[in-house]
Order: sequence, then C-alpha cells, then structure tokens
Amino acid sequence: MVPTLILAAVTGACLSPAPPGALAANAASLGTLAWAPFGRAETGWTVYVPKVAAEIATTCDVATPGFAAALGRWQGRHRLAATGVFDALTFAAMKAKWQGARPFVHIDGKTSCPPPPPDDRLATAKPGESYAGKTIRLRATALTAYRALLAAAKHDPAIAAEPRSLTIFSGYRDPAADAARCTTEGNCNGIVRATCSAHRTGLAMDVWVGNAPGFGPDSTADANRTAMTAGPQYRWLLANAAQYGFVNYVFEPWHWEWTGEPI
Repeated sequence: MVPTLILAAVTGACLSPAPPGALAANAASLGTLAWAPFGRAETGWTVYVPKVAAEIATTCDVATPGFAAALGRWQGRHRLAATGVFDALTFAAMKAKWQGARPFVHIDGKTSCPPPPPDDRLATAKPGESYAGKTIRLRATALTAYRALLAAAKHDPAIAAEPRSLTIFSGYRDPAADAARCTTEGNCNGIVRATCSAHRTGLAMDVWVGNAPGFGPDSTADANRTAMTAGPQYRWLLANAAQYGFVNYVFEPWHWEWTGEPI
C-alpha cells in the first residue's frame, strides 16, 4: 500500500483538474522515490509532505488532483516545468529557498565561523521550558521570542495536553565542547553534527516535536522524522513559527533558528 498523509478532506479545490499523469506519479513516488536530498539516501518523501504542502499553499492530500495542481502552479512560478509531479529538482528549488531563510547558512564555516555570544547575552530557560530537566541557554532575545511562541502554541489543545510539547532539549552549545563531541562521534560536517554549528550562536534551539516509539527526540531515522512531521507540534510550527521569527532546518523537524538578531 502506498503511504499517504491526509491533510484535508477531499473536497472542493482538492478535486480540481491536475496535469496529466501527475496524480498517479505523486502517489507512486511518495513511498518509493530513491534520492538523497540532504546527502543521505532516503526512500520516499512522506516526511517532507507537510512542509511541501505549506510551501505550495495547499491542504489537499498528496493523492488528490488538487495537490498536483497546486504543485504545478508553484513550479510554474519558479520557472520549472509545471508538471505537477514531485521530483528531486522541484524539491531542490524549495530547499534552496528554505535554507536561504536561515542566516547561519550564509556563513562560510571554514573561514568565518562566528564567535559565541558574550555570556551576558545568554539567558537560562525555566525548568518547565526545558526537556527532561536539562539546563538550556539561549540568547536572551531568542528566549523571549520562544516564550511568546510557546504561549501561543499552548492554545492548541493537542499541544497543551502533552507537557513535553516544544520543550527545548538543546540550545546554546559551547563551541569547544561541541567540536570535541563532533570529533568523538566521527561525523563532523555531516548532516547530524558540524564543526561550525548553528548552536554556537545561541540562536538555534532543538525542541520536542514528538518521537516514534523506540526513538529519541533527535533521532534522524526516517520513521522517527515521519512521526514528528505528522504530529501537532510540527504542524503548528510550520503554520506559525515564522510569525515569531523562527525558521526550520527541514531535515531535522526539531531544529529551529531565531532570525530576529544578527549572528
């Protein structure tokens, strides 16, 4: 069975005409596409469906003509062939836009990795804001923005019902300690850990957005990331985090960076 992620009832715009063959192609590739959008082999694109749907401004399920029609319109606006078919080229264009919204991405980590902020610009999260009792520090301005975001998110009953929702499990990380861990884990400058991490700025935070059974809140296993992106915490962030100045590193549903202060 081809996995699908229901985004909305199949009514109205979701039944609008789509480019020929797009509906079948998208339904087929959803669980079978062999690709490496972030340098690691992946199968299927279910994990990215919510973000893609938000980007093309649709609430239609992938297996509807409306999704393909919305995707085709987005492709046309971005000078791509308006096939309505999801593919690696289309995702690459989306990824470039998403990554471009992260100020840290524009830093050349080999020559200009930014120094950490002075200690007096960091503030400590309250116990109820941190995951599993961790001591979390962020720049004071980023922490203030996070608190506004969290207060708004808790108006969603599904988020309020889970005490771990959006609690922070990683914030500012001391560059020396982070570099040592990077070396120890043998994954420097990979998709999991970098020698010049956004966390050194005090503007990046990892928050609890759920996890699949048997996985931790920062496991990059595809099954875990799929569970996260299907949950209410990630969906709420997709719809609202930008209002509070936060952008996401799409490969990691839990990783969000505040853009309201220069690095």
